[in-house]
Amino acid sequence: MTPVVLDTNIVLDAFVFDDPAARALKSALAARQLEWIATKAMRDELARVLCYPKIVPRMAFYQVTAQHVLAQFDGQATLVDTAPKASVTCRDADDQKFIDLAVSHQALLLSKDQAVLCMRKRLSAFFVTTQSAL
Repeated sequence: MTPVVLDTNIVLDAFVFDDPAARALKSALAARQLEWIATKAMRDELARVLCYPKIVPRMAFYQVTAQHVLAQFDGQATLVDTAPKASVTCRDADDQKFIDLAVSHQALLLSKDQAVLCMRKRLSAFFVTTQSAL
């Protein structure tokens, strides 16, 4: 099974906004075709983001709750230990944990963050495929 690291925006697209671009990912996760790996820090970030004033009304619009989104995380993600710092550094320190985990597990990294996507070539040297959708 292919390990996959999802940045927080991808999780929001899949489980809050029901973005059509995230539907293939949701199906692959539900069918256990991918192994979503994450750390406690990633879950903590998601919980924090779900409380943001810009996100709360959008969750209400899509009729989802923070508890629902976190339940999706808890039910589908495999928590692993925090990865050691990778030898490649993201210019956005908040995204480094996703890079580190993807490098450590040679995982598929899904992100829409330009600070991550611009690292695509450097990450490929570590057997990490980086893309914005499945």
